[in-house]
Amino acid sequence: MELKKKIALLVLLSLALPAWAENAKDRLKSAGEAMTEILNVPDNIPQSLLDKAECVIVLPSVKKLALGIGGNYGKGAMTCRSKNFTGPWSAPAMIRLEGASIGFQLGGQATDFVLLVMNQGGAKGILTGKVKLGADASAAAGPKGRDAAAATDVTMRSEILSYSRARGLFAGVSLEGSTLRPDNGANKEVYGKEVSAKDIVLEGAVPPPPAAKLLLSTLDKKSPKHAK
Repeated sequence: MELKKKIALLVLLSLALPAWAENAKDRLKSAGEAMTEILNVPDNIPQSLLDKAECVIVLPSVKKLALGIGGNYGKGAMTCRSKNFTGPWSAPAMIRLEGASIGFQLGGQATDFVLLVMNQGGAKGILTGKVKLGADASAAAGPKGRDAAAATDVTMRSEILSYSRARGLFAGVSLEGSTLRPDNGANKEVYGKEVSAKDIVLEGAVPPPPAAKLLLSTLDKKSPKHAK
């Protein structure tokens, strides 16, 4: 392996280890804070799209790195509408984002991501296995503010719409090439026992933990009903 790539991987690992070690309950609280802040900024996620979303994934403080080789990684939470995607937002499952990328600027940068999962197939895929965005599930940068009315057919047919917030700027962003999968270790930490992401979100196997209060109350207030 080239020396430059070896250095990049070492730096990436040095940044990743503190993130993996972070308390899962604190990460869940951070997801609620990020979701609340994003929904309060001007020209945020269009209401019509949030109302049509089957699930929401919030990934606070995702790290990016590029030193000839790039990568992104992060941990967050996924909640879906309960009662066969028609009811209130479910207890959240913890999720990991992982993937390589090219073109990030030199140095690390933390970014909040929000992903809207627009159909049940995409939701079940993420909750039961590893999904690669752009391959296993179609993904696109989400329109914001009033842009929803002018969104392209490609965007509106996508299974996942993604948004980012970094340094105060909020925008749609592509995460193609990255993967999403359940974080089983974090789910055990949050719920105190081994329970699958699918059972948490789709089967209602466990009640929402206290750390999820802000995330769920924010979504229940902002989008209480599913618009088919």
